[in-house]
Amino acid sequence: MQDALKLAVERIERTNAVTPLLDAEVLLCHVLKKERLFLYTHRNKSLSEEAFKAFEEFVEKRIAGMPVQYIVKKQEFMGLDFYVEEGVLIPRPDTEILVEAVIKWANNRKNDNITIVDIGTGSGAITVSLAKYIKNAFVYSIDISRRAITIGKKNAVSNGVAEKIEFLEGDLFTPLKNKLEGKVDILVSNPPYIPKEEIDKLQIEVKKYEPRLALDGGTDGLDFYRRIIDEAPFFVKKGGYIALEVGHDQAELVKELMENKGLYTEINKIKDLAGIERVVVATL
Repeated sequence: MQDALKLAVERIERTNAVTPLLDAEVLLCHVLKKERLFLYTHRNKSLSEEAFKAFEEFVEKRIAGMPVQYIVKKQEFMGLDFYVEEGVLIPRPDTEILVEAVIKWANNRKNDNITIVDIGTGSGAITVSLAKYIKNAFVYSIDISRRAITIGKKNAVSNGVAEKIEFLEGDLFTPLKNKLEGKVDILVSNPPYIPKEEIDKLQIEVKKYEPRLALDGGTDGLDFYRRIIDEAPFFVKKGGYIALEVGHDQAELVKELMENKGLYTEINKIKDLAGIERVVVATL
């Protein structure tokens, strides 16, 4: 087992992967259906021919650039396990900053029932986490991708919050028309924000495997923010909360879009653990 793992690490390393050892260990653990501690306490254990073949197939996929999360079909987010596959965006740790900001605001609302709209379901990471951690919340989760809706529903069921979520297929606010005008307490979104011309310059894991639909934010990366900021006032209550994840250099630009609209107050930027302004929040 140790020899197979060492060889896999060396091969993955040659692709300039950021975490070759971790990648190899996660893949081997998935094959063996064991925790990573098992690899250290059973270093000299032999792999069966079947396990070795499966591990080799996984390593080949990783060398080709496929993200580990798509290979093992899962990703942890906010302490919860999410099923992921090609066609939905992989949840990232940075997005936990967005979710935590919403939870903090909601917790200050005491026992009021809270209506939340999440634009851009993806894997359902934001939607499911909010439904899980905000006791009195009901979440409407919107995505234009049918696959995203399907995966979101799957993760809602596996995390025990399906009854607190309604998934809606459609473009941005379209599914909410004649349904939730002026009734939304919280609007949250991690929209596509990569400038179109920058996508092909991203690492292979992203540009080749993650859905372009979830990445392409238009010429300057701000297309979806303009639409959300323009349309949100029709749906969010006065005094309601808007929380948007942004790209690493977009926080000030998104803040200015809100200021120019003239309907948003208490506009603030929130930094992630690396000190990057990752979230913009405001009150309507």
